[in-house]
Amino acid sequence: MSVLGRRTNPRGAPAHGRRVPPGPPRSRTPVLFAKLIRDRLGLMSQAAEEYGDAARVRIGPKTLYIFNHPDHAKHVLADNSANYHKGIGLIQAKRALGDGLLTSEGELWRKQRDAIQPVFQHKRIARQAGVVAEEAGRLVDRLRDQAGGAPVDVVHEMTALTLGVLGRTLLDADLGGFGSAGGAFEAVQDQAMFEMVTLNMVPTWVPLPKQLRFRWARRYLHHVADDLVMLDRAQGGDDVVSRLMGSTLQESDGRVRRQRMDDELITLLLAGHETTASTLSWAFYLLDRHPQVWERLHAEAVEVLGDRPPRLEDLRRLTYTDMVIQEVMRLYPPVWILTRQAQRDDEVGGYHVPAGSDVLICPYTLHRNPAFWDAPDAFRPERFEPEATTERPRYAYIPFGAGPRFCVGNHLGLMEATFALALACRDLRLRLTPGRQVVPEPMLSLRVRGGLPMTVHPV
Repeated sequence: MSVLGRRTNPRGAPAHGRRVPPGPPRSRTPVLFAKLIRDRLGLMSQAAEEYGDAARVRIGPKTLYIFNHPDHAKHVLADNSANYHKGIGLIQAKRALGDGLLTSEGELWRKQRDAIQPVFQHKRIARQAGVVAEEAGRLVDRLRDQAGGAPVDVVHEMTALTLGVLGRTLLDADLGGFGSAGGAFEAVQDQAMFEMVTLNMVPTWVPLPKQLRFRWARRYLHHVADDLVMLDRAQGGDDVVSRLMGSTLQESDGRVRRQRMDDELITLLLAGHETTASTLSWAFYLLDRHPQVWERLHAEAVEVLGDRPPRLEDLRRLTYTDMVIQEVMRLYPPVWILTRQAQRDDEVGGYHVPAGSDVLICPYTLHRNPAFWDAPDAFRPERFEPEATTERPRYAYIPFGAGPRFCVGNHLGLMEATFALALACRDLRLRLTPGRQVVPEPMLSLRVRGGLPMTVHPV
């Protein structure tokens, strides 16, 4: 028997005069709740497989409307985005992340976006290409130094890369001194996801090990944020910190001003490094499993780069590298789920969505919808050749989200992923430790559970 159980309303028949999506009966709540805790990707995948493009899954007091069609994603994320605020998971993440750009709404979100947007403009990011190339070179040097030795944790190395890029390009600071930042961000993500799956029913004062670790992480990250503010005041300049400081000056209460600064910096630090580090980790895993893709990527890097570091103009020439990265993000989208809460009644794909409903758009399953992707579980970078993308619906592929809340850091993330992957595959080959089982961990981003031990081999 299916974990989801016998479907109710199997054809989306009208209920109380309104058409609602099919889904499992409420009696399956205990099984579904356990699935939500232990296997969120499995829950979403099974809903798509059993019910198609729309499903209604009721878990205790929550009713989840899951939509898995490009037209549905376009409606919720773009066309009618004003009706959809951040939803389950991100609501709970406010206790972990505060009111940063990832979780804020309305006028506060618009002010935050306006303050930070100029830092991410394409021309400004283009001027940082040399810095990104330097950090990618440092990554390859670190890996080369460990060639022939014990396995390295690729997730740890990619996190060091992305924190280095983030610090130098956006914060005008060296984040290398904050060696515990990676562990602190992991604790914040763990807490946010814990609060989502427990529906905020466990008070934060309960001394669970996870919650004690979260308290330490919040204190540590506030310390990091305060240090960055002090450093920026000493140095001046036009970076994210100075822009955020300017945007909070209107707050008359000093405690509120400090809290806003901390929330926004902590969110930026988390979102600015986690997604690209996850993408690169999954890339090295997939390249080890598909040596023919590595061979072609290596050949392109040798041809385009020779023995020099990458430059801005190389982004247009590293076409296969870009295709590989796009396909990695299709299979393992860094933001694996986009949650929203309907503010007013709506209709999505012909289905009634009541006000207050939790609406889920899952890129992980959308990117595997067989109506738009041939052999959807296969790793095929050729899907992203220019001629192959022209007939595909725009919203069938949304690794950076869509609509007004489209990720502002996409250009920087793609640049560092391209430079790092090209340099590493030009000079090195990474192989997964034999017997290692690689499992996705769907937290705020789609991580590799427990790290990714790989051995390093010079080419």
